[in-house]
Amino acid sequence: MTTDAPEAAPTAGPSIPVPASASTGPISHAIFRVTRLHKMYAGQLLRRVGLHPAQELVMMHLWDRGPQRQGELARLLDSDAATMTRTVQRLENAGFVRRRPCETDGRVTIVEPTAASLALRAGVENAWAELEAGSTQGLSEVEQKQLLALLSRVESSLSAATGSSGIAG
Repeated sequence: MTTDAPEAAPTAGPSIPVPASASTGPISHAIFRVTRLHKMYAGQLLRRVGLHPAQELVMMHLWDRGPQRQGELARLLDSDAATMTRTVQRLENAGFVRRRPCETDGRVTIVEPTAASLALRAGVENAWAELEAGSTQGLSEVEQKQLLALLSRVESSLSAATGSSGIAG
C-alpha cells in the first residue's frame, strides 16, 4: 500500500532508562537527558580550545562587551558570585582574562579579555557551530525554528516559576 503521507523520522529511545517515578514528568526527564548530552558534547568540543563549558560564555560576553565588572558577568550569566569567581580565576590562570580593581570603586573587580583570548574566539565560534549542527542534525530549518520557539517558551515558564531571569543575552 502506498501513501502520500511523509514517513516519520526515525527516533531513538532515551539514552538512559526513564524511571517509573519520572513518568509524571516526561518532558522534564527529556530536558535532563538532552542537557546532560549537550553539556558533554560541548565539553568535548571546548576542550580542543582549552576551555570548559560555561567559560566560553564568559569569554563571549567579554569579547562582545569589553571589560566588565565581575558582578555584572555573574548577573549576565545568572551565576552566583562564588562560581563566577572560580570561573574567572581559572580563565586568568590560563591567560585568557586579566582582573584589575575598578578605578572608581576599589571594591569592584573588572575582568577584561587578554590578547591571548582573542586567538580563542574563532575556535569557540567553530565549537558552537559544530555543537549546533550536532544538536539539530536531522531537523529541518522549520523544525529548528519551532524548537527554538518552544525552548524560549519553556525558559520563560521556568524563569517565572523560579523567579530567575535565566541567561541574559
